[in-house]
Order: sequence, then structure tokens, then C-alpha cells
Amino acid sequence: MKAVYPGSFDPITLGHVDIIKRALSIFDELVVLVTENPRKKCMFTLEERKKLIEEVLSDLDGVKVDVHNGLLVDYLKKHGIKVLVRGLRAVTDYEYELQMALANKKLYSDLETVFLIASEKFSFISSSLVKEVALYGGDVTEWVPPEVARALNEKLKEGKR
Repeated sequence: MKAVYPGSFDPITLGHVDIIKRALSIFDELVVLVTENPRKKCMFTLEERKKLIEEVLSDLDGVKVDVHNGLLVDYLKKHGIKVLVRGLRAVTDYEYELQMALANKKLYSDLETVFLIASEKFSFISSSLVKEVALYGGDVTEWVPPEVARALNEKLKEGKR
């Protein structure tokens, strides 16, 4: 069975990677879908995020990375995918994710959303936190893959020019 794990992944964190690996133990194929979120100001472009994720996940079988700008359910219907994977870190995530799952179900009645609880060691990590700590010169190497740490450093150096 095929599932989609959507997100802005700006940038992908070790928490995301953990959810991806765990989802692959449940599903035969997983599409990591990089999306635009109009409520977020992204540091990396859609294509930069896609490339980074492909580098980070290159050793995993059964993963495809794709991009989409628009309604998630439109992508799912177009590709015949009926399962959505979402990670939950805290109660506040659940409230938002429940609302989105119900809205998506209303728009695509065949859709099922599967929630995976974040592993405890990653439960506090968010892409926003990673960017903020990196922006102020903090060490984020325990929270992101090495490829992402390098890309963050390069992006921040570009910004200082």
C-alpha cells in the first residue's frame, strides 16, 4: 500500500526522518510530499527542500520525493493514494491535525489519515526551532541530518552577504 507524508519540511529534521522510517515499516511505498504553506515563510525553495530530502533519504527503499503546490487532496486523487501519514508531537499538533484530517476526509471520502506519535527524543524538534537556533549561531547537528546542517550554514552565510 502507498501513503503520502506531506509537509513543508523547511528543513527536514531527524524527527521527520524518524516518522518516514517508521511509516516505511507499515507501508510499501511512501511519497514524501514537499508542499507550500502560505502561512509559513520558508528559508529554502520548494526545489531546494526536495533536493535536500532526496539526499537525506537516498539510502531508503520505497521512498519517493515529490512537490505539490495546491490542495493536498487534489494530489492524492490524481495519484490514486488513499492514505495520509502525519506525525504528532504534542496535544497542540493533534488539535490542528484533527481539523485537517476531517476537512481532507470531507473533500476526499476515501482518504484515511494515519497518525504516528513522535519518538520522545524528537518530540520537541520543529523546523521553526531548528531555523531559529541556527540563525543565532546555535548548534543544530543533533536535530537535523548532516546534509541539512551544511545547507543551513550555507543559506545563513548567503544571507549575511
